[in-house]
Amino acid sequence: MSVRSPLSAIFLVHIALEIPIAIQGIWSPANLPFMQLNNTAVVFLKMYSALVLASCITSLLCFNLPEFLPGKRALAIGLTVYHTVCSTILYQAPRFIPHSFGPWRRLTPELVWGTAHGIVGFGMVIWWQGTVHLAQMARATQQS
Repeated sequence: MSVRSPLSAIFLVHIALEIPIAIQGIWSPANLPFMQLNNTAVVFLKMYSALVLASCITSLLCFNLPEFLPGKRALAIGLTVYHTVCSTILYQAPRFIPHSFGPWRRLTPELVWGTAHGIVGFGMVIWWQGTVHLAQMARATQQS
């Protein structure tokens, strides 16, 4: 059973959202546009970037795997929790990126970033629901 869903592209969307901060956070965290970065914040940012890079690598490796594998489904649950929690944190955060989008003053980078995380989290839920029948079919063929 080698059915692959086009919904698996959500794993690549996760990579597209996270890889810029992973790369810059590891090699040059002090140049990220965040306010009040002290030494402690830079160390935590580097550790966070390492975790994000690891999630990008696992997403890339899981992208081509069959939809019914428990490891791919477990990664999707973990990424769903990660993105929804990040979305909530960013929506509730005070301003920490000193940029704006010009005439749209209420539209801040934190809100855009939080919305992007929310969309990816919701995309993971859509992937899960859209491929659950494949997992059920795989389980049924194993039992018979």
